[in-house]
Amino acid sequence: MSNISTLIGEIVDVKTSGEVIFRGTLIEVGQDIIVIFDDKNFIYIPLLHVHRINLSDNLDETISDPSETSLEKIESISYRETLLNTKGIFTEIYVTGGKSLHGYITEVRSDYFVFYSPIYKTIFISLTHLKWLTPYKQNMTPYTLSNKDFPANPFSDPLLHSFEEQLKVFEGKLIVLDTQATSMKVGLLKEVKNGFVELTIVNGESIYLNLDHIKSLHLP
Repeated sequence: MSNISTLIGEIVDVKTSGEVIFRGTLIEVGQDIIVIFDDKNFIYIPLLHVHRINLSDNLDETISDPSETSLEKIESISYRETLLNTKGIFTEIYVTGGKSLHGYITEVRSDYFVFYSPIYKTIFISLTHLKWLTPYKQNMTPYTLSNKDFPANPFSDPLLHSFEEQLKVFEGKLIVLDTQATSMKVGLLKEVKNGFVELTIVNGESIYLNLDHIKSLHLP
């Protein structure tokens, strides 16, 4: 375990990718993820996106102890175990674009997971690009919708092992990348090959996107 664990129980500031700073009590440190409590929510942050963690300089600030745990307690918390334990729980996640997504993790694969959003429907998200997640309380649902509004199996086709393999399934289909409806992120997926995605955008031009920098994909 990292020496970060010496800060457990202290109020800390955590600077993450995107220049976002979270403040809260450090609850847990895992091999590749940390958990803080900000007096309202548990925030799970993969260490991949932690740029800095330090004791808060606001000495007068107090944060109450959480009255309950957020997820099922496991012996050694990890990023993958957190995703698996979050399946089926209404969750807020942040990937990119200055806006968080709300919905449910439905499946976890080797290097991506599947997220169902009432707004965007099924989204395929690279594991390396999830910045943080916050599970809501167990009895909450998005927009107060009832459980009957959510399909039991939102994506019924077989899921492939890797993110690259899964993207190949959508060759020949219109797709949206990174949940951004911009001219360079929406188009016809022509081919996934040699680490690049060939996308035909609205004006008929072909562009080539590095697969390592593609954060998510969904169908419009």
